[in-house]
Amino acid sequence: MLTLLPMLATAQSDNLWLNFKTMQEPYVFYFTSKNATFDVIRKELSSVTPNLYTAKKQEKASFLVLDNSQNPAIQGDGFVINADEKNVKIEAKTSAGALYGVYEFLRRRKTGETVIKDLVSNHVYQIRILNHWDNPDGSVERGYAGKSIWFQDGKINFRSDIETYARANASVGINATVIDNVNADPKILSSQMLQGVKTVADRLRPYNIKVYLAVNFSSPAALGGLKTSDPLDKDVIDWWTKKVKEIYTLIPNFGGFLVKANSEGLPGPMDFGRTHADGANMLAKALKPYGGIVMWRAFVYNPQGGDRAKQAYDEFMPLDGKFDDNVIIQIKNGPVDFQPREPFSPLFGAMKNTQIMAELQITQEYLGYSDHLCYLATMWKEFLDYPTYHNGKTVKETTLNQKLTAFSAVANTGNMKNWCGYVMAQSNWYAFGRLAWNPDLTSQQIAKEWINLTLTNDEDAVKKISNIMLRSREAVVDYMTPLGLHHLMGWSDHWGPEPWCAIPGAREDWMPRYYHKAAADGLGFNRSSTGSNAVEQYQEPLKSMFDNPKLCPKEFVLWFHHLPWDYTFDNGNTLWDELVYHYDKGVKEVEAFQNVWTTLKGKVSDPVFNEVTEKLKVQLDEAQWWRDGCLLYFQTFSKMDIPFKTKYTFEECKAKLRTKSYIERQKD
Repeated sequence: MLTLLPMLATAQSDNLWLNFKTMQEPYVFYFTSKNATFDVIRKELSSVTPNLYTAKKQEKASFLVLDNSQNPAIQGDGFVINADEKNVKIEAKTSAGALYGVYEFLRRRKTGETVIKDLVSNHVYQIRILNHWDNPDGSVERGYAGKSIWFQDGKINFRSDIETYARANASVGINATVIDNVNADPKILSSQMLQGVKTVADRLRPYNIKVYLAVNFSSPAALGGLKTSDPLDKDVIDWWTKKVKEIYTLIPNFGGFLVKANSEGLPGPMDFGRTHADGANMLAKALKPYGGIVMWRAFVYNPQGGDRAKQAYDEFMPLDGKFDDNVIIQIKNGPVDFQPREPFSPLFGAMKNTQIMAELQITQEYLGYSDHLCYLATMWKEFLDYPTYHNGKTVKETTLNQKLTAFSAVANTGNMKNWCGYVMAQSNWYAFGRLAWNPDLTSQQIAKEWINLTLTNDEDAVKKISNIMLRSREAVVDYMTPLGLHHLMGWSDHWGPEPWCAIPGAREDWMPRYYHKAAADGLGFNRSSTGSNAVEQYQEPLKSMFDNPKLCPKEFVLWFHHLPWDYTFDNGNTLWDELVYHYDKGVKEVEAFQNVWTTLKGKVSDPVFNEVTEKLKVQLDEAQWWRDGCLLYFQTFSKMDIPFKTKYTFEECKAKLRTKSYIERQKD
């Protein structure tokens, strides 16, 4: 029987990146405010200095933390830092800004920067939010680090060290969290459950973290006993109005609702002949008196809707400009579903009169779970910086010029001791927070920070680990879904390769064969003007570029085109040659990561060294499995040679998929 890899957790990895450097300087502190957030500030500083002396007057202090600054450079919860070896001044206009400034100071000291002159740091997105797909029974959808940190047996029962979660988020500027799954249970809004949610909100509030809830659109009927959940029905409107009042009576700083509706079988306004705008605006009106918002997901598709990649655009573009001003449409980064690589969703830039936000995925649903090293900042930067050609704007810019701005990601936390199931997976939580605060940071900057804070300050080790991290996502794309292939994963749990899967009676657009279209005449999904015409949803010159296989970026060519096996690229390679090259290149990259990691013994802690060593063994085996399973299957159509001996036979690849996956092994 397969067993779970040992979790060689240490105090270092359990504490995430919060391993700040002790201060020996004889600072005398002065704080402008006395409140719960400044209690956190005092606690953080007390943990890194042996003696915390407090001055009664500001002018007698050498370490000032101010939340009453009049500095015009500071916006929102931003801050300014000026520091040398003898004096530190952290200015902000809010207590939250002061807290963020203190964390920035502590981070810079740990990474070796003790002199800081006129550092101005303002957040780019107002709402920087984690989406937890945790269920009341304690399970986590697409969770690979154990069970829920919030729920157990139908009740709120959060981790005893939940302050570590709060500190970690605040240290990178994350200021909001949705604690329950978008596939929401109506019971989350029960009065009993809301009492528990209040306890969570109270624990997170000093860290400037607001709680939001994902809600089921049918709650008025399922929970309230009404005959309908029609958003235009007076009784339904009244039910939501009363429920929102109940929530804000318990949680005055409640953030609002996240809604998944009319997608994957979940209920929504379209069940009653209404639109997404009707449903979102009804909830928005109930929340508005309290300052709450609605995040309405654009992840929608149905089995009769044609090309799944087009459906979100087709449903939401006719509604552009029809949403209330406290509604924001949450759009996945790509048009299908968090694939290792996708083109950006064409809704970015196209919806010019509607507030929009990006939804990323930290948890590695399609990227090898918490067994594979895959640093995602490079993926997210690729997405954010891609030009949409709507008024020359990048994807990032299309989400900013609006009243309400937000940036979200599906979390990868669980109740495992080290939070994420793999120390290297912690880097993606950290990277999301840093990019949500400042999306102009580079992937390399963020990687170096995280390594310094979490693993080591040894310069050679930092350089080597950073190099592995920066190459890791491309390696995963190569050994899983190169050249624009997508959704080849095991169709139910998305673990391992299953491009051959076709289950009679199952939804076609859940089956891998729907996406790769492998046949004797070639490979790839034709979304060009001769196929589903998904290219039509993009602005010129992207439309013409994606429409022409000679102009289409090679990394997207099989996303937009069905090409013959002997199609020749500009480098002289056929499609089959390129496919074989990329699959094998991904495997060779993991082998290279292993070789580099062996040189780091003694430069990182032994438990971390051993954990990563074991995980890389698993990753290499599964990379070989991916390469062999996909190439051997596609070879049945191409009839072309694989120029090396595979590790697995085709039958072994299919049999391996029937063994217990990572998430199932956890249950043992």
